[in-house]
Amino acid sequence: MTMTTSAPQAPIVTASPLFGSMGDLLNDPLGAYLRARRDHGDVVRFRAGPPGLRSDIYAVFSAEGAQQVLATRAADFRKDNVFYEELRQSVGNGLLTSQDEVYLRQRRLVQPLFTRRRVNGYASQVAGEAAALAAVWREAPGGSVELVGEMHRFALRVVGRILFGTDVEKAFEVIERTMPPLQEYSLKRGFSPLKAPRTWPTPANRRAGRLQAELYGLCDGIIESRRGREDGDDLVTLLVHAENAEDGSLDADELREQVLIFLLAGHETTATALAFALHLLARHPQEQRRVRDEVDRVLGGPGGRAPTAADMEALPCLTRVLKEAMRLYPSAPVIGRRSVADAEIEGVRIPAGADVLVSPWVTQRHPDYWPDPERFDPSRFTPEAEAGRPRYAWFPFGGGPRACIGQHLSMLESVLGLAVLLREFEFEDAEPGEVPLGAGITLMAKGPARARIAARG
Repeated sequence: MTMTTSAPQAPIVTASPLFGSMGDLLNDPLGAYLRARRDHGDVVRFRAGPPGLRSDIYAVFSAEGAQQVLATRAADFRKDNVFYEELRQSVGNGLLTSQDEVYLRQRRLVQPLFTRRRVNGYASQVAGEAAALAAVWREAPGGSVELVGEMHRFALRVVGRILFGTDVEKAFEVIERTMPPLQEYSLKRGFSPLKAPRTWPTPANRRAGRLQAELYGLCDGIIESRRGREDGDDLVTLLVHAENAEDGSLDADELREQVLIFLLAGHETTATALAFALHLLARHPQEQRRVRDEVDRVLGGPGGRAPTAADMEALPCLTRVLKEAMRLYPSAPVIGRRSVADAEIEGVRIPAGADVLVSPWVTQRHPDYWPDPERFDPSRFTPEAEAGRPRYAWFPFGGGPRACIGQHLSMLESVLGLAVLLREFEFEDAEPGEVPLGAGITLMAKGPARARIAARG
C-alpha cells in the first residue's frame, strides 16, 4: 500500500534521554523488541543515539506486515540498510548480502546445487554423522552433554561432508573463535552513529581485519583443494565448476564469499534448531516419548537402520517438534531491510530511506497467532492448525524472493539427525532455568543447555 499523508507516524520507543534505545538494542534486543510490541503495537520506531546523531529504526511485528516487507513489496524493502552493509564488509558479498543483478546471477548459478533431488541425496552423510555422534555420546563422561556446542559441531561436520566432501574439524575451531567477535563488531558498527572508517588502524578494526583474513584463508584453502577435481558431488566442487551461458562462472572472490556464507549459515541455523529441539524434549518427557515411539516405528528402534530422505514424510510428530523449536528459538531473530519508497504498513507511515526490521522472534510469539506463546506445544503445527494462521506468522527461513536457499537441506539434516539421536538416547534436562540468549546476526546462547543422556538398548 502506498503511504498516505493521513496515516499516523509510528510510536517512538526511547529508553534513555541521552542515548534513546541504543543501550537496549545492544544489550537486550530480544527483550526490547518484545516489550515494544506489547507496549506500543505492531509497528514502532526505535530512536537510538545521542541528541543530534539519533537515527530511527522501524520495527514491524505483525505477520501481515512481515509479508509486505519480505514478499509482496520486496522490491521496496532492500538489503541496503547499515547492518547489511557492515555484514557485507565483514563476510563478503555472497547470497546473503548481495543485491540486484549480482544476487540474481549468483542465485542462478547456485540454485541447481540445492534442488530437492540433489539435497535428498545427502541423507546418507547426515545419517552417517549422526551415527558417529551417537557412538561418541555413548562414551560421554557422566552421561551429560552440552547441547549447543555439540550440535554446532555436528552441524558443521555435516556441512563439511556435504559442502566440501571432507572433515572440517580444523575449520570448527577457526569458525567458533572468529565468528562471534566478528558478528559483534559488525552489529556495534551498525548501531553506532559515529564510527571510524574500517581503514583506520583502531584496535577494533585491526582485530576485525585479522579475524576476516583468517576466515578468508580458511575458505580459500577449501576451494583450492577442490579445484583439481572434476567428479566430486560435494557442493564446493560443483560450485567451482558452476557455469552457464548467461552468467558465466564465479570468480575467485565470489567463490570465497559463497563458501563462507554456506559455511556459516549452513551450520548455525541448523545447529540452533537441533540444540533447542533436544533441549525442549529433555524438558517435556511425554512429548519425547511420543516422538521416540514414532521414530522407533519408522527406523526400528535402537541400532536400527539409517534414515533416508524418504522417511521425512513418515516422521510428522518429529517435524512438528522441530518447527515448534524453530518458532521459539529462530536462528535469525531479526531480519533487516531499508525502504526505498514511501509505504504504509498496518496503517502506519514508513518513509522512504528508513531502516526497517521484521522479527521472527516477536512475530512467532505474537498472541494474535499463538495462544500462550511461550508454551512448548508441537500440536500448533498440525496441518489444520497451520492452515488457520497467516503465512508469515512463522518464518524462520525468511520469506519472499530472498528466502533461504538451503531451507530444505536444513530440514533434512535436522529431522534425520534428531531421528537418530532420539532413537539411541533418552534425554533429561540437567540444568533448571532458561538458557540465557543474545542476538547478533544470529541467535546466540550465552550459557549452556546441558542434558543428561541415557543410551537405549
